[in-house]
Amino acid sequence: MDINIHASFLPHTDPDASLAFYRDTLGFEVRNDVGYNGMRWITVGPAGQPGTSIVLFPPAASPGVTDEEKRTIADMMAKGTYASMLLATKDLDAAFERIQASGAEIVEEPTMQPYGVRDCAVRDPAGNLLRVQERS
Repeated sequence: MDINIHASFLPHTDPDASLAFYRDTLGFEVRNDVGYNGMRWITVGPAGQPGTSIVLFPPAASPGVTDEEKRTIADMMAKGTYASMLLATKDLDAAFERIQASGAEIVEEPTMQPYGVRDCAVRDPAGNLLRVQERS
């Protein structure tokens, strides 16, 4: 069986702020930017990895989500508990400096975790938690 991860989805609250963060701060390529009914879906991904993408989407556009659920999602996004993603880099210190210089919310500076991984944690403009792990 040959299965791989093609795309993951992260919600956004401000497409322009999210685009700037993922493109300008993290250095991801913009693969698609689609608008429909005043909403935007932006697909980004790491350079050199065309088969792996993140789709930044408006959470209110999800079909079947009730108004009460939309309020819950908005509350969870504001607290940073709705969505998260684990990224990796060979140079965690350089990546952290670039992210910190962008003004992104820092949750945890580079730290050696008790489970043997060195990483840091930040929030994107929508509040999504991103852990950036150092890989050898």
